[in-house]
Amino acid sequence: MLDLVAKQMFLTSGRGVHEDQLTSFEFALRDAGIAGTNLVLISSIFPPGAKIISRTEGLKLIRPGAVTFAIYARQQSNEPHRLMAASVGISEPRDKSRYGYLSEYHSFGETEKEAGDYAEDIAAQMLASSLGIKFDINKSWDEKRKQWKISGEIYKTRNMTQSAVGDAKGRWTTVFAAAVLIL
Repeated sequence: MLDLVAKQMFLTSGRGVHEDQLTSFEFALRDAGIAGTNLVLISSIFPPGAKIISRTEGLKLIRPGAVTFAIYARQQSNEPHRLMAASVGISEPRDKSRYGYLSEYHSFGETEKEAGDYAEDIAAQMLASSLGIKFDINKSWDEKRKQWKISGEIYKTRNMTQSAVGDAKGRWTTVFAAAVLIL
């Protein structure tokens, strides 16, 4: 049986603007550095033992035309001045032998920080529910330490978020954020 558990992952984001909706998306992928790959959208598990590497390192490990597995979010609009965001949130366990969660979130009317924080909240909630743990956003977050406490375990969250304001001339604007897995 083929073992496709990712050992590394990197985060990337991009923004594109064009008269054509699909070309706007292509430009966002180019900005993110992954336009030359064949993206496969996967579900939301942060693999046990996986290491998050820099975008620069990660881009060196992918080849043009490669099938590339990613968790990603995108948002598009051709409405002038429309605020939009796309975000991927990560809930990463301290114990690297356990798996974590990733979330995809896209919105209108939210800042980059708001969308990123929410994507992190979703990832932490999914992790807690998979462990059968009751999760209260207001009680589980330790502001002082910038970490989640879920059933006595410490989980670190982070996000990759791209926001933009829709093009003033009404051209399609796309925002894109991704966690790209390296096998």
